[in-house]
Amino acid sequence: MALVGVEGVVVEVQADLEPGVAAFTLVGLPDKSLTESRDRVRAAVVNSGGEWPQKKLTVGLSPASVPKAGSGFDLAVACAVLGASERIDPRVLADIVMIGELGLDGRVRPVRGILPAVLAAADAGYEQVVVPECAAAEASLVPGVSVLGVRTLRQLVAVLADEPVPDEEPHEPGRPDPLLAGLRVPGTGAATGMHSAGAAQQDHGHDLADVVGQTSARTAVEVAAAGGHHLFLEGPPGAGKTMLAERLPAVLPRLAREESLEVTAVHSVAGLLPPGKPLIDVAPYCAPHHSATMQALVGGGNGIARPGAVSLSHRGVLFLDETPEFNTQALDALRQPLEAGHVVIARSAGVVRFPAKFLMVLAANPCPCGRFSQTDDFCECPPSAIRRYQARLSGPLLDRVDLRVQVDRVTRDQLAGRGARGETTAVVADRVRAARQRAATRFAGTPWRTNSEVPGRELRSRWHAVSGAMDEAERSLERGVLTARGLDRVLRVAWTVADLVGHDRPDATDVALALQLRTGVPRGVPMAIGALT
Repeated sequence: MALVGVEGVVVEVQADLEPGVAAFTLVGLPDKSLTESRDRVRAAVVNSGGEWPQKKLTVGLSPASVPKAGSGFDLAVACAVLGASERIDPRVLADIVMIGELGLDGRVRPVRGILPAVLAAADAGYEQVVVPECAAAEASLVPGVSVLGVRTLRQLVAVLADEPVPDEEPHEPGRPDPLLAGLRVPGTGAATGMHSAGAAQQDHGHDLADVVGQTSARTAVEVAAAGGHHLFLEGPPGAGKTMLAERLPAVLPRLAREESLEVTAVHSVAGLLPPGKPLIDVAPYCAPHHSATMQALVGGGNGIARPGAVSLSHRGVLFLDETPEFNTQALDALRQPLEAGHVVIARSAGVVRFPAKFLMVLAANPCPCGRFSQTDDFCECPPSAIRRYQARLSGPLLDRVDLRVQVDRVTRDQLAGRGARGETTAVVADRVRAARQRAATRFAGTPWRTNSEVPGRELRSRWHAVSGAMDEAERSLERGVLTARGLDRVLRVAWTVADLVGHDRPDATDVALALQLRTGVPRGVPMAIGALT
């Protein structure tokens, strides 16, 4: 299987033996790592007890017009050569998909992208797949496919030739297994701050109750999780913006089976799957550093494009801390995936499409020193510096953010624990789960599952708020406070608030809370969802 992004193309490996000077020719647009498979396959066959044919050998990879990269073709090339030399019956090799890299000693090593490759094979109608033994659990996630995991080439040849399968030395527990090195590849995104196994949800030390005060911000986090809305947190350093973002994945519901396969496929291509846990069933969390390039955020790189942070956070949370410090062009590149739910990367080697349906959380200080406020004069920044700092976030990008919340400075009484303690993650997560179920029931029979996914035209024509509830929002549109896109986003947030509270349709209170979360202007409604229920 040749992977182009997370999509696969079936490659037929053919071997031809002719009389003549012994030579090995590999054709079919192979890259450097695939060209080197000639030496790996020859050594693996000989060291596995096989006989290398002393003839002119030509191996073709069809279709020849598709670029092929990586070492995952080794296993198929070796079996094609053994079939041409009649060590294996060629008819047995028909309709079997083989994925794996060969070591010089004949061991079968894992490669990146096993899951998307097997998914593509299943879509193409193939039912038998051979993969490395340590990647068999990942391949078995695809239903309707018979998976054979092999540790060495000798084992595979014995199975295909209907001979007794030799016993290989098992791996000793407690010792590092070199075969697992192919499952996590350094330099492919592992340093982006991404918790591929949902570490934020598994870490019981991260609880929303730890956040002191910040009623408005806690409500915004809950609304964002329930409706899939993007969130912008602005406030002084140390107020709890990062704490809130780190606890957001734990509030999100667990991924459905189809969503888990999508997320796992992207992480498999990136080489970020943790050994022993092939299926990611919790929301991923990605927090790239503010020095990240555009390619690191949206994907790219030399040759075939690799997934970026927006794809690694697919179905999860993308947290951009110190957002004004990011490159302006890199931030503006997020506009298209925010609207489309996927990112298309065009390179000379081909066009790649990666899924990128994520929940974005932006965090920023109000000024370079971080102490600017309307109520005090602690800030030492000149007005021009404040304007330049805040202008780094473009209007079109912020217009795509549904929730904008001011995170206030924590007071002494709040820090001393003299006030009421906030709700725990478990309580908020239960409310979010119930709200998502209401939305899923309402959108049954449609391609949407959350309020943030529904187009504005459909939302206005099929799901109406209570009569008169949108009057204040429409007046804000006439005054220029809201754009047309902003009005639709207020209606989406109002539906999410209604789902959290338990209303059949958004009323004036729900819309007022949505407006306050959108504009930051107080509307005289309680900010805590628990106070509205």
